[in-house]
Amino acid sequence: MKEKHIRELINNEEVVIVKKNTISAFGKVIYYLVGACLSLTFLFPIFYMIAASTKSEETIAQHAGTILMFIPDFAHLGTMFNNYKIIFGEGYNVGRYALNSLIYAAIAIVLNIVINGAAAYAISKLTFPGKRFFNAIIMFLIIVPVETSIIPLLSICKIMLKLTKSLSILAIILPSAISIFNIFLFIQFFSSIPKEFEEAARMDGANTVKVFFKVILPLSKPILATVAVFCFIGVWNDYLWPTMVLTDENMYPIQAALTTIQSIEGIETGQIMASLVTTSIPIFIVYVAAQKYIVKGFGAGGLKI
Repeated sequence: MKEKHIRELINNEEVVIVKKNTISAFGKVIYYLVGACLSLTFLFPIFYMIAASTKSEETIAQHAGTILMFIPDFAHLGTMFNNYKIIFGEGYNVGRYALNSLIYAAIAIVLNIVINGAAAYAISKLTFPGKRFFNAIIMFLIIVPVETSIIPLLSICKIMLKLTKSLSILAIILPSAISIFNIFLFIQFFSSIPKEFEEAARMDGANTVKVFFKVILPLSKPILATVAVFCFIGVWNDYLWPTMVLTDENMYPIQAALTTIQSIEGIETGQIMASLVTTSIPIFIVYVAAQKYIVKGFGAGGLKI
């Protein structure tokens, strides 16, 4: 009787386990199906943008309202990239504006890492009067919208620093060199680095500057990649600030130039879409290339509070 009872219990447990596994598997299927549908919903505008960039105005009108509006024009391979040739020509010069953005972003990334990293190192690792005050200021400034500082910043650049005309390029670079959020990320990551590394470097005769550049930064590659990606995306997508401080349209970054390009008389939908694809590709490449470092940066203390 006992053996029979034990067998019944085992069978019941096996049935329960099978049911749980079935429910779990069914839940996963539903989860992935819903996720796939949502992903496709968000990707449809991107599919349309890429497809329309390969078509003429007539073809776009013909395919409107059909599934073909999301498919590139493979039927005319010879003229598929005509829109791209046009926007990179002298009339639009998208290449020049993209180069401007790349230069601004490269300079901003270097300054961000050096300035914000040095500030975060001082706050996280050094001891000095008013340290808690600076920590509180950083936490406060994180929640302050960036838009509230645009007018004061514009007054500083144009009135106090006289960054006008040929010097207006500095008004693009200098404000982008400092980010409170990046300082916060650096502080959280640097705080997770053991003090033994610094102590070993100081025993070898390294001063504070050498410790920062020779020890802290090499150990912080994940957060450096994270900050670099955020900085690149911020500079690349910046539209409002460049249009406020730059006087020469030839110095415009890509996003500010798009408004000018789209207002050109006679520009076609396919050419506008081609310019949008061009501006999206660098962000996609940078993010994909640095994705694993971003995950490591956050996971290793980037958002530890």
